[in-house]
Amino acid sequence: METPVVDFHTHGGRWGSSWMDDEPERFIAILDAAGIDLACINAVFYSDARRGHDKVKEMVEAHPDRFVGVAFASPHYPEEAVEELDRAFREMDMKFVKLYPDYAMVPPEHPSYADILQWCSDKNLPIMLHSTFLFDPPDVDVYARYTGLHERFPGIKWVIAHAGWPNPPEGQVIVDTVNAVPNMRVETCSSFNHANTLEFIVDGMGADKILFGSDMTLMDARPQVGVIATANISEEDKRRILGLNAIELLGLEL
Repeated sequence: METPVVDFHTHGGRWGSSWMDDEPERFIAILDAAGIDLACINAVFYSDARRGHDKVKEMVEAHPDRFVGVAFASPHYPEEAVEELDRAFREMDMKFVKLYPDYAMVPPEHPSYADILQWCSDKNLPIMLHSTFLFDPPDVDVYARYTGLHERFPGIKWVIAHAGWPNPPEGQVIVDTVNAVPNMRVETCSSFNHANTLEFIVDGMGADKILFGSDMTLMDARPQVGVIATANISEEDKRRILGLNAIELLGLEL
């Protein structure tokens, strides 16, 4: 199958506790082995957005044909967050934003995120983040979380990361939420895939709302591609998930 492949979820930088390094050559070698043309790369591991953006810029400038920059924002630095986002998009041509609320220990609906989300909504940007967080109570209402966020910040194009793992009933909540929130999508990477999960979410929300991601270099991209390439879905659905949806969402040219 000949089709462009865009990895929507990869990380740059260094995170020693996970044996993750910042060697672009090794990164690109695995992209090549997995058949990935372009990787959307963020650097959230420092928690400091400016440091992360500078690392992303370094990797994109060294390999502009393989990496697309993704910004990071944290309410740890409320006086700097929007200013730094503006710098990242203006000077570095970032394409979307990654949030990681587990650092701040507050959910995206918390007031400390409001200025960040309003800035993104005003610019109609995609934001990728998890559906739930380590500090959430067991009965957190994901549907209410994202329908409520959409009402407050209607310009944001939400992308739920790691949606490649759930089976019912968790999976049905994700499907129902995506179908209820305009311009919402999911990204596929997981190390806990259940059988037929991809088929389940394609059937539930349609392939147009699904983006391939690997979580490189925390996970190996090759089996993540394999999950999609071997799924019991149409060839056109595979093409859309592997790259065409990301190209359209981000306005990419390959």
